[in-house]
Amino acid sequence: MDALYNAFLQAPAGVCIDTRKIERGTIFFAIKGPNFNANTFAQQALDAGAAFAVIDEPAFNTDSRCILVENVLETLQALARHHRRQLKIPVLAITGSNGKTTTKELCREVLSKKYKTLATLGNLNNHIGVPLTLLSIKKDTEFAIIEMGANAQKEIAMLCNIAEPDYGLVTNMGRAHTEGFGGIEGVIKGKSELYDYLVAHDGMAFVNTLDELLVRQSEPVLRKFTYPAVEDNFTCTFLEAKPFVTFSTLSSGLVSSMLIGEYNFANIAAALAVGHFFDVNDFEAIKAISTYIPANNRSQLMEIGEAKYILDAYNANPDSMAAALRNFEGMQSQHKIVVLGDMNELGSDTAAAHRQLGESIAQLNFETVFLFGKHMHYAAEVLPEAQYFDNFEALKVAFDALELSGKLVLLKGSRTLGLERLLANKKNTN
Repeated sequence: MDALYNAFLQAPAGVCIDTRKIERGTIFFAIKGPNFNANTFAQQALDAGAAFAVIDEPAFNTDSRCILVENVLETLQALARHHRRQLKIPVLAITGSNGKTTTKELCREVLSKKYKTLATLGNLNNHIGVPLTLLSIKKDTEFAIIEMGANAQKEIAMLCNIAEPDYGLVTNMGRAHTEGFGGIEGVIKGKSELYDYLVAHDGMAFVNTLDELLVRQSEPVLRKFTYPAVEDNFTCTFLEAKPFVTFSTLSSGLVSSMLIGEYNFANIAAALAVGHFFDVNDFEAIKAISTYIPANNRSQLMEIGEAKYILDAYNANPDSMAAALRNFEGMQSQHKIVVLGDMNELGSDTAAAHRQLGESIAQLNFETVFLFGKHMHYAAEVLPEAQYFDNFEALKVAFDALELSGKLVLLKGSRTLGLERLLANKKNTN
């Protein structure tokens, strides 16, 4: 490990697992996948400029620049852990069923007002992404934010053992990835693994006291920083979301954000609490929040022609879907259209969750409802007024035929559905 780490420190472009992104001096890690063996690309990586190629199959050890190890993925993780242990900076881990990426982005915006901050890029939050994020931390970095995602129990524990966070924040614990976790109780146990790590290593948790489940699960953590109630360590008050979240703090009057939906208040409050604890100037923190514009298909409000769209097509589960629909129902418009895609990874709960969604929509007043995906037929069974599509091409034809001028449209579904494609070739004038 010492030899590999010394090589890493001298690698100008760090590490890489994709031969298409090789830069001169990179260390290439030949990670295997279910449908590929990157060992076969080791020589190609070296020819493209990699300084070394880490492999785990002797048959491909044909170059002096190859480093043969027992398991490439485990070596990458061990290298990341070793690098993290050399760092003398705060490391904050963020996980949760919903909102963790938005919270991570907001925390980065706030903390960057005082510190040179590195945060997980995009959603590189799994057993490969977390090591890559850690290995991207440079010597001048002053703060690191590590997003942790999981589809099953023990995964957050494993990621904590790699990143070794000093601080932790769980956004919520809801009905997401229940197939892998084994139901909602499995989700709660899995997300609480971050708290377990903090307990074992005298870490500190940021806890939203408005969420009774988080309060209960974080109880064993001795060191806590609470928000956003008046009696907490940091106070932040929700005012309204019509559609943008407005709020106030003890050091500010009314503050308007560019995040829609009451569900985003918890993400805002979390970032402000983190910033307050780490002595970010309150005025600068508020400025960071108020000027943040969401992207990457997460609650984006777009104006295209004479229509307004809420594009929330990054993920979908029963809790986030319900929150999005509640927010959409409360928005001011006489003409509302919803396009909803499947909620994935719900396992045995799939049929019931989609039927419950259909029953909920039946109680709301929407002008048009489009349902799309292999699971949404369960919702269509109890919502006969909806139009159901099992293929994207048919959905696109029907959507393009709608008269959308003056109307408000919600597009919400799991990432695999690609609902943003419905807006392809339309110009965002917002």
